[in-house]
Order: sequence, then C-alpha cells, then structure tokens
Amino acid sequence: MAPVGFLVVFFAWPVLAIIGRGFAAGGLDVVLGDARTWQLAGFTVASAAASTVVAVLAGLPVAFLLARVRLPGVGLARTLVLVPFVLPTVVVGLAFRALWPDGGVLPIVLANAFFNVAVVARTVAGLWARLDSRTTDAARALGASPWRAFRSVTLPALAPAVASAAAVVFLFCATSFGVVLILGGARYRTLETEIYLRTVDLLDLSGAAALSLIQFAAVVAALVVGGLARRRKEGARIGSGGARTPRGGEWWVVGAAAVVLALLVTPIVALLAESVSTEDGWSLAGYRALTSTGEKGALQVSGWDAALNSLKVAIDATLLAMVVGVLASVVLVALRRSPAQAARGLGETMDAVLMLPLGVSAVTVGFGYLVTLDALPGDLRTSPYLVPLAQALVIIPLIVRMVLPVLRSVDVRLRQAASTLGASPLRVWREIDLPLTLRPLVAAAGFGFVVALGEFGATSFLARPTAPTLPVAVATLMARPGELNNQMAYAACALLMLVTVLAVALIDRLGRGGVGEF
Repeated sequence: MAPVGFLVVFFAWPVLAIIGRGFAAGGLDVVLGDARTWQLAGFTVASAAASTVVAVLAGLPVAFLLARVRLPGVGLARTLVLVPFVLPTVVVGLAFRALWPDGGVLPIVLANAFFNVAVVARTVAGLWARLDSRTTDAARALGASPWRAFRSVTLPALAPAVASAAAVVFLFCATSFGVVLILGGARYRTLETEIYLRTVDLLDLSGAAALSLIQFAAVVAALVVGGLARRRKEGARIGSGGARTPRGGEWWVVGAAAVVLALLVTPIVALLAESVSTEDGWSLAGYRALTSTGEKGALQVSGWDAALNSLKVAIDATLLAMVVGVLASVVLVALRRSPAQAARGLGETMDAVLMLPLGVSAVTVGFGYLVTLDALPGDLRTSPYLVPLAQALVIIPLIVRMVLPVLRSVDVRLRQAASTLGASPLRVWREIDLPLTLRPLVAAAGFGFVVALGEFGATSFLARPTAPTLPVAVATLMARPGELNNQMAYAACALLMLVTVLAVALIDRLGRGGVGEF
C-alpha cells in the first residue's frame, strides 16, 4: 500500500505534528472561544457558499451546451471553460485585481466562482450527455412545458452530479489562498489566510492549530457530501442521450452559456491588457524585464530563471503524483471489484482519505515539513525535492479523480480472458489496461503539470528566495514598489496563462473532451 504510506509520511505526519504542537503550546480553548475566530469561519463558509452558488448557476447552461448541443464551436467552448480551473491562483487574483483594483468581497466571490465553473460544467455534462432523453420527451408529449420537464425530470436526474460538483467547488473555495490573499488584503481574511498569518508572521501555533481543526471539520463534511453524491451519480440511469441542434427555448440556454463563456474570458483579457499597459501608454517593458531581477533587485533571480525552476519543480511533482495517483487508483479499482463487503468499504474510506490534502491548509503542511522531515534520512528540509513533494500532495487527489473512472471503465471480462490464457497480472496490465488508458493517463499527467506549475499555497512557504517558482516571484514583485515590478508581474502571469491554455488544449485533445470526472 505504497500510496497510503506516502500519505502517512508526507501528509498525516506533518499535519498532526503541527496540530500537536498547537495543543502543547496551549491556548486552544482561548482561540476557539474567541468571537473573531467564528467570524472568520463564518466569512469563510459564507463566501465559499456564495461562490458555489454562482459557479453552479453559471455552470449549468454551459453543461447543457457541452452535453446536448451540436453546433460549431462547442469543442472550443469545452476547452475554454477548463482554462480558468487550471490557471495559477496568482494569475486569477491579478486578473480580477485589474478589474477591481481595491479588491473586496465581491471580487473574491466571483474569482473563486471563476475558478470552478469548469468543475460544475464538465461534471454535470458528463452525466447529462448519458441521461436517457426519452423520459424528457415523454414528459413533453404529456403536455409539460420545457421548463417543467427540466424541473421535474432532468434536474432530479442530474441532482447527484450537481451535488457532487457543488461539494468539490465548496471545498476548493473554502481553502482558497492566493485569490483571498491578493483581493482581500488585510481587510478580508478566511481561515486559510489567517492560518498563514498566524503561522508565518505571528508564530501563533496554537491559534493556527485551532483554525486548522475548524477547517478540517468543514473539509470532512464537504468530502462526505461529495462522496455520497458521487455514489448516487454512479447509479444514475443512463440511456440514449446525444447532441442535436437547439430548438425553441433551448436557444436561450445556449445564449446564457455564451454569456458565461464571454464573462470567463473578460478577466483574462483584462490581465493581458494590463501586462502591456503603462502610465505612458502601451509597452512591452514588463516582458523585456523578465531577463532581469526587477526594479531595485526585487528578486534574487531573473524572471526567466524563476520560470525554468517552475518547469523543473512541476515536472518532478507530476511524475511523483502520477506514480502515487495511478497506484492508488489501481488499488481502489481492485477493492471496488472485490466480492468482500469489507474490502469495498475499505476502498470507499481510502478514496475519501486521498481527497484530504485538497482541504487541509497548504501552510499547515508546509510548516509541518519544516518541523518533521529532518527526522528522515538526508534531511529533506534542505532538499530541492521539498517543493515537488508539497505540490505532488496537491495534485494527487486530482490525478485520482481523473484516472479512477478511466480504470473502472476497462471491461473486467477482457482482463479475465487474458488471465485465463495464462497472462500474469503485470502482463494483463501491460497488454489490456495500458493500451486502453494511455491517452487519458497522458492527459491526466498534463492536467497535473499545469496545476503544479501554478501552485502557490505550499510553495510560497517552502520555496527559497534563491529558487522561487514563477507564481512566488509574481507575488514578490507585486509586494515591491515600482511600476516595472508591477509590469513584470503581469507579464509573468501572461506567460503562465499561455502555457496553461496550450496544455489545456492538449489535454482536451488527448482526453477527447473529458478525462475521468473532468
């Protein structure tokens, strides 16, 4: 059980060590009894819930477009809607800052929703495309209006997918770090940014530990809801769906989807415009300055050195995450197919545990690394692999969510036939599973790479000033005075966005419109 061992050593141990230190330091009861703590928790839950509602409302018409509509440009829409989800958080934060220079609650809510429209659209579209359309046709034949048929027939059938997507979106929004840090500043804080403040600036481990416990409780609740919804979705009735040209009122839904897509493009365009905008007019000074360390030596390395370091770290993190994630998915599939009830229950528990790194504060994990990993041979705290380890933890759950449904879709009868003919388990995997899943596996690796490339939470805590990643360099530049530093930050974000768009296009091509739950 190598994946479980990896999570125990590089996730559970560091997190429990920090929480243990918090308990040992005392003061937990004071933090939990402080009204400001629950104000933070309330703002975190309320803003995450608001973002979830916006993402669901925006994602449903796009899901209809992707699942039921046959028109030119639908393939482009499928790619476009995924781009915000894998954009680095600093890129999105600066994109919305270009639209709302003063930040605030509204841009925080909209930015988090912007990130997660893809989760709703593609998760719901995956089920919607396979729903039996004859039930809706029967309701229409009995006199139901299009809206009533949707409300009474289609929406209940889609409810498991909507609930599953909403739980994941809430989880992502409640643990959002970079967006809140950039757009909230000192005025608006969530549990995640407060944990960062107490750990890094105040060294208040007991306060950070208390907040981590509250955050962990919310994460577990979201995971339970998501797991239950996923189980209902897997049991949903499927039939002859199919896409066609919209009719009647369906054009209004297509129009709404087009508006959503246009709104998704707006922050991206604003960021690109800001990257070439100066007080004296249009200029490429920010792009040219990436060869330097910025105005007054804001960075210790050049922008291009930070970009190269980002690529190296993201490649290492992706390779590690693919090994652990694929092994975990293979184990989960084997447990699910086991005739023993206990094995299937173990598989469901392991599936939920693998999602926990998404919901635990990246700062808690990073600080845990610094206080625990010296006990391992070689003292990994000074190793160049420290940041890739932290990034791999973030993307392993995403790899599992993408690879697991693909492996489950392999017809078990093919594997049984190969085994009957004398093939060893390794050969069965090589001759049956690998050819059927190779393209989705490559797509999952690409997805993990772009997520690692933009990871900011743990990396901002662990990366050394002499070896920053590009998102960390962007945050450093934004914190330094000077117009050139600002232009460099926006130019670096534009480059990150370009790499992301190209990677997403490749992922969609390899995944043929969707990989796993995305």
